[in-house]
Amino acid sequence: MHAQSTGVQVLFSWRPEGPPQVHEVDLDLSVAVWPTGWNRALERPMVSEVQTAALDGPTPRVISVPIRPPQIRCRSFLFPWPAEESGGSPWEKEAIRPVGPSGGDGLEGTAANSPPRSSPGGQTLGGGAGGAAVSGGDSLLPPIRIRPPEELVKLEDRLRYVLQPSLERLLADRRMVFPFPPLRYQLEGAAFLYPRHAAILADEMGLGKTMQAITAIRLLLRSGEIRRVLLVCPKPLVSNWLREFALWAPEIPAAVIEGEPERRAWQWRQEAAPVKIANYELLLRDESVWRGGGSDGGGLRFDLVVLDEAQRIKNRSGAIHQAVCALARDRSWALTGTPVENSVEDLVGIFEFLAPGYLRPEMKPRGMGRAIRDYVLRRTQEQVLPQLPPKWVRDAEVELTPEQRRSYQQAEQQGVLHLRALGQQVTIRHVFELILRLKQICNFDPASGASAKLEWLEADLEEASASGRKVIVFSQWVSTLEQLAQALERFGPLQYHGRIPPHLREQTVRRFREDPRCNVLLISYGAGGVGLNLQVANYVFLFDRWWNPAVEDQAIHRAYRLGSVGPVWVTRFLVRDTIEQRIQEILDQKRALFETVLSAAQQKHCWGLTHEELFGLFQLQVQSPGLKSRSAA
Repeated sequence: MHAQSTGVQVLFSWRPEGPPQVHEVDLDLSVAVWPTGWNRALERPMVSEVQTAALDGPTPRVISVPIRPPQIRCRSFLFPWPAEESGGSPWEKEAIRPVGPSGGDGLEGTAANSPPRSSPGGQTLGGGAGGAAVSGGDSLLPPIRIRPPEELVKLEDRLRYVLQPSLERLLADRRMVFPFPPLRYQLEGAAFLYPRHAAILADEMGLGKTMQAITAIRLLLRSGEIRRVLLVCPKPLVSNWLREFALWAPEIPAAVIEGEPERRAWQWRQEAAPVKIANYELLLRDESVWRGGGSDGGGLRFDLVVLDEAQRIKNRSGAIHQAVCALARDRSWALTGTPVENSVEDLVGIFEFLAPGYLRPEMKPRGMGRAIRDYVLRRTQEQVLPQLPPKWVRDAEVELTPEQRRSYQQAEQQGVLHLRALGQQVTIRHVFELILRLKQICNFDPASGASAKLEWLEADLEEASASGRKVIVFSQWVSTLEQLAQALERFGPLQYHGRIPPHLREQTVRRFREDPRCNVLLISYGAGGVGLNLQVANYVFLFDRWWNPAVEDQAIHRAYRLGSVGPVWVTRFLVRDTIEQRIQEILDQKRALFETVLSAAQQKHCWGLTHEELFGLFQLQVQSPGLKSRSAA
């Protein structure tokens, strides 16, 4: 085959290969039949054999459980409600004002300076609105609720506080009359104490812990939750507590345990007064009475025990601590502005009374702070009283006079040589004696009576006296106060210390408050550091420094508190290049450290000096290893 297209020749050729080849394969299979007999066997029927076995087990039972609809239990709470839903109280718009320039008085002792504001039928807290009116009526503050403590785990107990009316309504329903309108933070403090079986009210000095505790006690007594209350306080404060109960809770009888042993034994057993007041030393002396003075021959039991100035029980090995912890009680409250003075051991000691075993000394500070958060309420004046007048604190650094310098150097050199000569026999008492001798020389030269501090103080008193201002001077020693009284005779100073009989002390305070001719009051830290209300003073002088800043703060707050008549100037004397400056440097470091490590508890604490640090003031080594960590001040 040939083809031609477009001039290109293409040649194709194909030739068949021939027919296919066929092959034949034989697929036949040969089958051989072998006789096996299976076919016949399969044709025969199967023979089966049946055997029976007895069941030895118990006969099963069928239980029918009817499923009924669940029963819902209803728990009702009956709360008092004000009878008058309209009209309100005479104080409705001023009782619970937020703290401001026009805030009222509400602290212990304010009645001495402020006349009671009366209204027809007395003054009761709360009103129909149940809220808290802001001064001027611009807005409303939320009502104060009694919140359940975290230790309550039963739903019923927690609901009781959640559903309870506000504190204002409870107070209004019980017709609780107050001489002055309480401030809001004070009612919050009472609401904090009310539901708790263990609590520390650690407000700063001057915020009215006394009034808050009395208000909470009134609520508990009126509601029938408690019937027997024991209040333990330092001896100088017994009369103050009795006066405050008469002021803030006149309907509650309060009895003071005092007098001869037979009379005290009778007083312990009396049931007429729901509140008994005793001092720490008397409680220790009468331990055999209250341990076995019950009607059934057993010990007395109290529904509530309140400790004022609770830092008195910080030493767990002390007799007072052990006696207080032995009191049979259901509720335990502690009032103190300084829950920690020297170390965390102080807080552990107080909690052994509140909740034994809850805190351990080996706990880390921040963990301890978190653990006590629900048990401790702490407020400072800056937080709740912004309307307080200003307070200025200055450190007056003075130089010793030549006479004082010679006496100081001689006493220091001889004292250190004596301590070194004692060698292994030196004790903390020997170190204390030298420190006290040097501190006294910083006040007055023992030979000539010269005093650099006195010269500065006299100049300031001249200015204060000319302006008619009142002045308080604190000192550690009665002998120093007596020397100051002689040197400042032209100012007519009054004295308040341990050598003044108790019945004359109240007269002294009254004269200082009311007599315009008495402008200077000389007070010892021990006698006047707590329990006094001296808001009429504008100047406070710390003539010598205490071992612990907490004690100094308490002294300053005698004048700087709610009710202060004006600004308060605080002067802290400090002599350069002496033992006073060395001690102050250590205390400043400890204060800063404590505020850092215990920030979890949000409290201000102060530390004292350990034995090791006291020995270190004179470059001495502690001979007994057990004394290194103990606090000496």
